Amino acid sequence: MPIAVSLAALALTTSYGCHNSHSSMAANDGHRLPDTLKVGTLYSPVSFFIYRGDSLGYDYDLVKQLAADRGMVIDLKVAPSMNRMIEMLDSGLIDLAAYNVPITAEYKSRVVPCGYETITSQVLVQPKNAAITDVAELVGKDVYVMQDSKYQHRMANLDDEIGGGINIIPVSQDTIIAEDLIDMVSTGKIPMTVVDSDIAAINSTYYNNLDISVPVSFEQRSAWGVAPGMKWLADSIDTWMEETAPKEAQKELLKRYFQLSKIEGTPFSIDFSSGKISKYDDIFRRYAPTIDWDWRMLAAQAYTESKFNPRARSWVGASGLMQIMPRTARAYGLRRNKVYDPESSVRTAVKLISDLDGMLTDYVPNSEERKKFVMAAYNGGIGHVYDAIRLAEKHGKDPQVWDNNVAEAALMLANPAYYNDPVVKYGYLRGRETYNYVDRIMKFYNTGKAAIPA
Repeated sequence: MPIAVSLAALALTTSYGCHNSHSSMAANDGHRLPDTLKVGTLYSPVSFFIYRGDSLGYDYDLVKQLAADRGMVIDLKVAPSMNRMIEMLDSGLIDLAAYNVPITAEYKSRVVPCGYETITSQVLVQPKNAAITDVAELVGKDVYVMQDSKYQHRMANLDDEIGGGINIIPVSQDTIIAEDLIDMVSTGKIPMTVVDSDIAAINSTYYNNLDISVPVSFEQRSAWGVAPGMKWLADSIDTWMEETAPKEAQKELLKRYFQLSKIEGTPFSIDFSSGKISKYDDIFRRYAPTIDWDWRMLAAQAYTESKFNPRARSWVGASGLMQIMPRTARAYGLRRNKVYDPESSVRTAVKLISDLDGMLTDYVPNSEERKKFVMAAYNGGIGHVYDAIRLAEKHGKDPQVWDNNVAEAALMLANPAYYNDPVVKYGYLRGRETYNYVDRIMKFYNTGKAAIPA
């Protein structure tokens, strides 16, 4: 029998073991695991995305663990849609769909489920102090959902089930996605919305004032999948996932993606009356000229990154005063024992900033305007900034101006309708984070510049 692991706080459940009539411990009919495992997935905030140049995602990290443990190399292919990913399985372009494929009659003949089974439902997203504890209490309440989405259809059915009275307010999907509605609930702009529980769980790590405990739909089972002719591979994956080490790895990944706080920086609260920004001002003054930045702007970025805490470490492993990613530290020769040294962190950051500036010079000739693009690239990655520039140009915005132009395109990169656009090469970006990041730095800088002499 599968071992169920309930994660009530996440509104998410996983099970271990096989999902088919074949035993996960069965012999593999003489098949040998390939040297290269061809893996398909989709861009999403759950499964796979690129952040600060690093490939991340719950499913991606888990399949990397599988490959490492079994001595395989991954050949990753990102499909534009679920249907295309299933077609890739059918044709043999991929061996494994490392994504939550619904376990439904629609896919039964085309996909053999394997690995951890994920159980999700649609849930109500509301403020923690809200009073709704049961769907019957939604009568007379406003519930905002994306127009023509499965959430709108479910709420319409629920409205019929309870006898009517729910005020279902559809919002155009051209401009709004689930993450935007969640943000609007958090900031009090709307009272509640409905999304899938895994999306709600991830977003609750960015907002600490949300309740996601009330389900509004039946549970949906999903899992990774292989083609029917590859049941032996499903057996191998199930066998691996029943071992102790993968179970422990999966627990850590669930914690990393669905539990660890990812709350973005709060508005600045520095007292500039002392005539200083921080105790690291001398370091900022020393290194800012090497990139032709005002030292107060570099200080503003450091505050936005770490609140001037040289021991800070983020959920993705970014460390130190300037939150240097492990991959960046290796690329710029920042030794592990120097990651938390303030001067070493700033020295590495300005090297990265200089390189990003060079990569963007041809795209944004104005050096002052380009600083905002560099900040965005530092936060989200240069590839996503290139995508935002191309997307801005395609939609009639000025590709050389950040505010109200490329910044808006960055927000669009959280929407599947845009991150699956052919001009977009690097997929999903949590664009609001990058948008807010640049905005916070500039606000801090402008305040600090007015208060602190150059």
